[in-house]
Amino acid sequence: MARGPTVKRRRLSPPDEGAASRTKDSFDRDNEWDVEQEYERRPRKANKKDNERTRLPIKTSEGFIQNLENEDPVEESDSFLGTDDDEMEDASGDDDADEDEESEEEKPKIPVKVQVLQAKEELARIATLINEDPEDHMSLFKTMAEMVENPHSPVTVKKLALASQAAIYKDVIPGYRIRPLSEEDMSAKISKDVRKLRNFEQSLLSGYRNYVQKLGTLAKPAKRESAETDAGLRSIAISCACTMLLAVPHFNFRGELLKIMVNRLARRQMDPDFVKCRETLEDIFAKDSDGVVSLEAVRLLAKMMKARDFHIQESVLDTFLHLRLLGEFSMKASRDRVDREPEEDNFRGKKQKQKREFRTKRERKVEKERKVVEKDMKHADALVSHEEREKNQAETLKLVFATYFRILKLRSPTLMGPVLEGLAKYAHLINQDFFGDLLEALKDLIAHAERVELDQNEEGEDNDSAEPASTEKAARDARRQTLLCTITAFALLQGQDASKAASTLHLDLGFFIKHLYRSLYSLSMNPDVEFNPNTALRLPDPNSGADGNTSSQSRNKVNFQTPMVLLLRCLQSALLSRAHGIPPPIRLASFAKRLMTTSLQLPEKSALATLSLMSQVSKHHGRRISPLWHSEERKGDGVFNPFATEVDSTNVFAGSVWEGELLRQHYCPQVRDAALDVEKMIATSK
Repeated sequence: MARGPTVKRRRLSPPDEGAASRTKDSFDRDNEWDVEQEYERRPRKANKKDNERTRLPIKTSEGFIQNLENEDPVEESDSFLGTDDDEMEDASGDDDADEDEESEEEKPKIPVKVQVLQAKEELARIATLINEDPEDHMSLFKTMAEMVENPHSPVTVKKLALASQAAIYKDVIPGYRIRPLSEEDMSAKISKDVRKLRNFEQSLLSGYRNYVQKLGTLAKPAKRESAETDAGLRSIAISCACTMLLAVPHFNFRGELLKIMVNRLARRQMDPDFVKCRETLEDIFAKDSDGVVSLEAVRLLAKMMKARDFHIQESVLDTFLHLRLLGEFSMKASRDRVDREPEEDNFRGKKQKQKREFRTKRERKVEKERKVVEKDMKHADALVSHEEREKNQAETLKLVFATYFRILKLRSPTLMGPVLEGLAKYAHLINQDFFGDLLEALKDLIAHAERVELDQNEEGEDNDSAEPASTEKAARDARRQTLLCTITAFALLQGQDASKAASTLHLDLGFFIKHLYRSLYSLSMNPDVEFNPNTALRLPDPNSGADGNTSSQSRNKVNFQTPMVLLLRCLQSALLSRAHGIPPPIRLASFAKRLMTTSLQLPEKSALATLSLMSQVSKHHGRRISPLWHSEERKGDGVFNPFATEVDSTNVFAGSVWEGELLRQHYCPQVRDAALDVEKMIATSK
């Protein structure tokens, strides 16, 4: 029998007081609006993995899907950690110290040799890339410039970077001058190829400008207070400037390179950098065909000399002797006439009028545009007309003579030799209006040099304890000055028309001939007659101390020709040149007699040169001087005076050339043969 459903019975009990209170509290909490705030303030525990990507990928405008990376997680600030301000400052100070220590430890301590090897490899790679395609790798020039600018780079690396830039620029620089672009050129419409070429040219010009400016900065002399620039780096900068000027003298910033060399030549200190700059200028002067570079260099040199009151090395003035001044002419010339090209437009001395051709306005416009294009093509081809070249050379010659005349006016003792040598070379290019004043200045110089030489000889005789080296040097310089003055005086007529010189100039050279005749004996007894002042052909005197070294000989005035060569130039102009007419017989005989006497005590080579000159005199004027060798043709009466100071007072035809008998017994066979040749020449011309 199934049981029916059970009835649930409820338990009836009295209410508990605790339960009633709990029910009331829960009801009160439910009514509060910020019940969740306590839960919200509890810290969360991050279950994310480190560097886990939680951002969704995006699709760019080009259609590529890009995954975004999370930003670096922001660290919790110290304010949430409940630390004090003092503790935070201590912690930050410790962190900065740790970071500095870590940065110092992270710096690589690479040896200098390893850095140099790495720099060589990097420079070789850069040079290869630039030479292969300069237009696409112009930015690499900036990389090499940064090697020089980097203060932490070794000096060797900077030297390599400077030299590498010079070598690469020599290969990359074009054969024309780059014109800076104007606003009109920048706004003009051009093709893609032209734009690419312009960008390359402007980038090259900008990089080369910075390079030249860096060379100028490094080439400046170091201050005494702080010598920041290394001496070797300064030498490399000067050498690079000289190399660039010789390699690309046509390119931009030529004036800046010339200023670097002129500033170095302005200092009197002689070192390899000075010699390098001087030789570079000499090469520039010798190779310059149009005269533009020479004109700029001479203008800078003249300005520098004037600013320094001509307190410079004498070798700087010697660079002017390498100039090509009016030495190349298109027309043929001889001693008597000049063959000019015939002028087609001349007819009976008058210029024919050209028939005027009728042209329309359009034709005139086209002709004008064509002339403009031809002018641009001439500039592009670097063609220099003869008129422009002669104009540049004339301006250069004007600056050179202005410098020479200023020094003559100041009478600078250390520069008179180079000035006289330059005047002797370019005297035939001086305007004839200045001949008289120049001859008077030369006479004053000879008289002053004679007084100096006489005073030095008297002081040397009276004071044996005086310095013999300084006395001998002063006398030697005085003799050289007189010879150079004589050469300059005779050279004034060289290159002038002989007929015009005799009729219009009326130059009296008797003073110079008299001085030359008077100085033959003293020059023949000079022990240094065959020695170049700048060449140390003798060992220094061990008893002279430190001042007797060979460096004192290199400070002489003129460093080109020996006294014997200068003397022979003077004698050739006085006896053989026909610029001022045929010399009289009394002058020829007096010089011949004295030259045969001086050849007895001259050294071997000088004696040979003197006898060779006598052979030429015998060939041209043998009949006039033959009575000196043949007594039956003697025309003079009285006694010969060998010590006369003037040519006319010697009574030379009363004597005879007895020196020939001694020269035929000379120890040198060549001198003996030369003496026999002179006598044979006299015998054949009789």
